[in-house]
Amino acid sequence: MMMKNRFIYSLLAALLLAVVAFLFFFPDDIEGNVLQQHDTMQGIANGQEGLAFHEETGETTRWTNSLFSGMPNFQIAPSYPANSALSFVAKAYSLWLPAPANLLFTMMLGFFIMCLCLGCRWYTSLFAAVAWGFSTYFIIIIGAGHIWKFATLAYIPPTIGGIMLCYRGKYITGTALAALFGALQLHSNHPQMSYYFAFVILFLIIAWLCNAIKKRMIKHWVAATGCTLLAGILALGANSASLYNTLQYAKETVRGKATEISTPGQTEAAGMDKDAITAWSYGLDETFSLLIPNVKGGATIKPVAGQTQLLGIDQTKKADELSLSQQERQFMAQFPQYFGDQPMTNGPVYVGAFILMLAILALFVVDGSMKWALFAASVLAILLSWGHNFSPLTDFFIDYLPGYNKFRAVASILVIVEFTIPLLAAMCVRKIIDTPDFIAKYKWTLITVMGCGAAVCLLGWISPSIFGSPFSAREVEQLTQMGVFTAPEYANLWNAVRETRLSLVSADSIRSLIFIAIGCGLMFLWFKKVFTNKALFVCCLTAATLIDLYPVDKRYVDSESFVTPAPMETAFKMTDADRAILADKSNYRVMDVAGFNDARSSYFHKTIGGYHAAKLTRYNDLITHQISKGNPGVLNMLNAKYILNGDQYEVNPGALGNAWFVDGIAYVGTPTEEMTALDSLDTGTRAIADSKFKSTLGDATPKNPGDTIYETSYAPNKLTYKSRSSKENLAIFSEIFFPWGWTATIDGKEVPIGRADYVLRALRIPSGEHEIIFSFDPKSLKVTNAIAITSVVIIYISCLVAFLLWCIHMAHIRKEPESQQE
Repeated sequence: MMMKNRFIYSLLAALLLAVVAFLFFFPDDIEGNVLQQHDTMQGIANGQEGLAFHEETGETTRWTNSLFSGMPNFQIAPSYPANSALSFVAKAYSLWLPAPANLLFTMMLGFFIMCLCLGCRWYTSLFAAVAWGFSTYFIIIIGAGHIWKFATLAYIPPTIGGIMLCYRGKYITGTALAALFGALQLHSNHPQMSYYFAFVILFLIIAWLCNAIKKRMIKHWVAATGCTLLAGILALGANSASLYNTLQYAKETVRGKATEISTPGQTEAAGMDKDAITAWSYGLDETFSLLIPNVKGGATIKPVAGQTQLLGIDQTKKADELSLSQQERQFMAQFPQYFGDQPMTNGPVYVGAFILMLAILALFVVDGSMKWALFAASVLAILLSWGHNFSPLTDFFIDYLPGYNKFRAVASILVIVEFTIPLLAAMCVRKIIDTPDFIAKYKWTLITVMGCGAAVCLLGWISPSIFGSPFSAREVEQLTQMGVFTAPEYANLWNAVRETRLSLVSADSIRSLIFIAIGCGLMFLWFKKVFTNKALFVCCLTAATLIDLYPVDKRYVDSESFVTPAPMETAFKMTDADRAILADKSNYRVMDVAGFNDARSSYFHKTIGGYHAAKLTRYNDLITHQISKGNPGVLNMLNAKYILNGDQYEVNPGALGNAWFVDGIAYVGTPTEEMTALDSLDTGTRAIADSKFKSTLGDATPKNPGDTIYETSYAPNKLTYKSRSSKENLAIFSEIFFPWGWTATIDGKEVPIGRADYVLRALRIPSGEHEIIFSFDPKSLKVTNAIAITSVVIIYISCLVAFLLWCIHMAHIRKEPESQQE
């Protein structure tokens, strides 16, 4: 009966998490309002061509021409046969709740499951789940539209929960659980988050090894590690199509391949540039945001009605209290509330003041090696989050740790700390309620830890400048150049900005102090036996945690962040110029001058520009060295038929169309020479190519009157052309060359594809009339799809076996006397 009651209580606690998630976004989630997030809208725009193609034909294309003149869509709209089975489980797991409540629920439910796997009772698991799910960063990334990142993070705790079961001796159930959620995690397609949490898993496995050595249980550790590896292999296998193609694709992008264009004083290196990797680095003093959310002013921007709005210091209570002229107030509006080291931010990483204190206390009172694994992971994450503010360690990881140089925004590694802190806090709470003489053993440890936290908050309230200057380094540089700090006429303004920002720090310092005091007060009542029921006491801690984190989260996402859904054409603001261009049904490209780096035009057109974090390196070179300076020859060879600028457009008469014959070709030995040649190349009559393609392309001779080549049909993954010539000619296509996946046939016979003009495809075309077809159908998909489907089937069978074993166990428990069920 007791086991049955625990199951029922756990189920009710999980349902309570669903209610809490639903209420956080109420009433927008039931009214159908949406967060029209910037990143989400960009993803929709980039995937529109592929979606329309699928709706029209039922086929899935792996290539799109919506952005950057054409690129694989492995990181835009990944869809593979095995995904359907995983997607159904993901929807069921979220109880089909409306978005974005479903996201928050899955985030909390995963942590709840992990804590149960660790052996925590339902109420301790509930406490930890709320602390994890409402940690500010997760709400912030919902508002920013980083949905893939969020989903990946949501599936990480239950994956680790499965691993914990393996090391607790429940091999079958643990393997099944780890494999299932590991597959869902990788299916969510944010490798950076999975990469980061590999550190956590590694530290935990080492801790369990130390424990196994101490208890002489090495065989058990080896078996558990084998199960963990098996779960990992199955998870990887279930996502092999996505992972393999993404890995291969990354080798050709700015994430995995540095430019081959030589610059004086530059040394070639793989991966992203260090400045790009560390641009978003957390400040050393900014780390106190874990304790005090507004320690650096909070956020720069906030999503409002589908747009981003600057959170200026003129919007604060303190600014209203100051005597400022209208002109000074307008000037203050240009200063964001955030004044940390990052270029901008949607909000801080705040985990809850009392939660943080409990986590620190856990390091002194909780037994076992697991706490030290979590502590080590936390310290490493904090040091790496500092990025360029702690260069020795960051540079070491970038230079020597495989894969680390593929990821930017190093501050996001603080998700590890957001994981370890609520887990340590839960372990601490479990220790408190399960140790009758806790206060006798740890009284002064408790007083010291809580007192230190309270003292930091008290100092922040009294003297908020202890956390650093209320001006960022960039602002100090700019304002010094303007003479703001020394000119008497700016004194009032400078003081107003200073006082306003420091007031944000001071207010949140006293706020955190209050919540530490509330937590300590609840513990005092527990130690004084006012609380005699463990569940009631921990539920009160949960309520206090929710009261702390809930309003802080609402600073960054609230009802005004939502917008009534509108047709996509309206959401992307189709202009009269867009309509006029779309009347042309031929295959062409658009150069959006004003929105070159934005994804809006990609929703409507095949564009020269666009937005994606993993552009092809060669195309990025072309943007940097040619497109950015408006080289007309390059725009012509990319078939930029229309030049769009806001609501206006013009026709480019020089656009070369889909394919053309050239009169000559020159070969060079280096990428730098090839790029330089484009400066003055008449792309309509001549071509330039790397010498390694000479055997493929050969020489070119002047074409004769009547020689022609033209496109007869277009699909993003299949292009068909007709050619007519009196002799063998060299044809250039206004399509981006990609080293694998594309095949070319002439009258059904496959021929090699060459590269010309740095980024374009080129073919030798025999004399006479011919049909040329380009098809993008990577052969690797057939093998990886088979592996993925097989892996998913094995995962589901293992989950079914684990469920049947659990049912047998429950049936056996019911037959035992209640006294034996503990």
